[in-house]
Amino acid sequence: MAFDYDLFVIGGGSGGVRAARIAAAEGGAKVALAEESRMGGTCVIRGCVPKKLMVFASGYPDAVQDACAYGWEASLGGFDWPRFRSHLAAELDRLEGAYRAGLTGAGVEIFDERATLADAHTVRLASGREITARHILIATGGRPFVPDFPGCDLVMTSDDVFGMDRLPRRMLVVGGGYIASEFACILHGLGVEVCQFYRGAQILRGFDDEARGHVAQAMAERGIAIKCGTDVIRLERTLDGIRATTTDGSDRTFDAVLYATGRRPNSAGLGLEALGIGLGRNGQIPVDDWSQTVVPSIYAVGDVTDRINLTPVAIREGHAFADTVFKGVPRKADHDLVASAVFTQPELGSVGLTEEQAREQEPIEVYAAAFRPMQTSFAGRPDRVLMKLIVSQSSRKVLGCHIVAPNAGEMIQLAAIAVKMGATKEDFDRTVAVHPTMAEELVTLRKPVRTA
Repeated sequence: MAFDYDLFVIGGGSGGVRAARIAAAEGGAKVALAEESRMGGTCVIRGCVPKKLMVFASGYPDAVQDACAYGWEASLGGFDWPRFRSHLAAELDRLEGAYRAGLTGAGVEIFDERATLADAHTVRLASGREITARHILIATGGRPFVPDFPGCDLVMTSDDVFGMDRLPRRMLVVGGGYIASEFACILHGLGVEVCQFYRGAQILRGFDDEARGHVAQAMAERGIAIKCGTDVIRLERTLDGIRATTTDGSDRTFDAVLYATGRRPNSAGLGLEALGIGLGRNGQIPVDDWSQTVVPSIYAVGDVTDRINLTPVAIREGHAFADTVFKGVPRKADHDLVASAVFTQPELGSVGLTEEQAREQEPIEVYAAAFRPMQTSFAGRPDRVLMKLIVSQSSRKVLGCHIVAPNAGEMIQLAAIAVKMGATKEDFDRTVAVHPTMAEELVTLRKPVRTA
């Protein structure tokens, strides 16, 4: 059977774009891609990139405060949200154009419309046109999840933050994951009065307990009101704003409410079930280690598979798929020891096992130090950083590294190389410190603070 294309990709996010470009430019495939929204997907348009730019914007009040402590005559006026938003929109337009140029330059044909599955080799576009392909890759990503409760129509999600007409004076952030915690810090840094509700015992579930406790304490000391063990019963519009009725009785009124209570795979309505591809509990598309579904011609990568929902992982999965199917180089994406960063203030960088995970696995030693960094200590701020290594007692390998500090994301990227290579504690010890830095603590931790 002759197909219209060798590969049809549904979804123009990081994973889908990488797969399409490699298959076309390096694999010699005839490729098409459909995207119903903006090219670049969650990360580029409404996730990592605009969020990180907001992180930068929110950090300048601290920078000016520190400048004064260091002898500069400096002051900071009010934050011009419309000006920033306009500049941000222009930058996202630029990046979207770069994504499009990369695809067309590789020879990929782009369809700016929704595509669904008609059969194992056919996609149906929103226009009604049907297109056949030897292989189909689903890379539709994820979407914010908001639970159903009275007043849920009054909330915004992370997708909406970047397009706000104005900054609210009082913001409620509901959720305890990295998205909720990051936006709580960002908005606070921009001058918003922020309250964060989380129904669990501590924010940043899944990260090292000591590290997430360190972040939570630092956020609270900065003025963010974190209320754990608290959830919203209902929201009501009033003359003064949005009134939140809560499980702990601490009812309050806010100007805006942001829900960051998780994300769900974008798999609904694609026609998967009709082809025998059953979805997982959260709506994820089940795939094997090669990103292949139970239908041999259909693959899926990225957040829609709900494996590790990080942009670099989606890119690796898309690249591995293209190498395997179109370049004749069988390769699986490696999901082991993937580093991550949470861009709170301070940042949290993590790779490998948490202390809690490691001690369930084997006897360990924990090396940790918390201290005031030189830069902010001189400025008179109470900030403290945390450097932590989890070490196997038997193999001496560093099983996990956790950093809470300014620029922890930059540091953990480099530490992850050593952990991925299987470095031992003695390898860290043999490395001469770079002084004076915060990161030198990672190679000067001599005695364990505890064993387990």
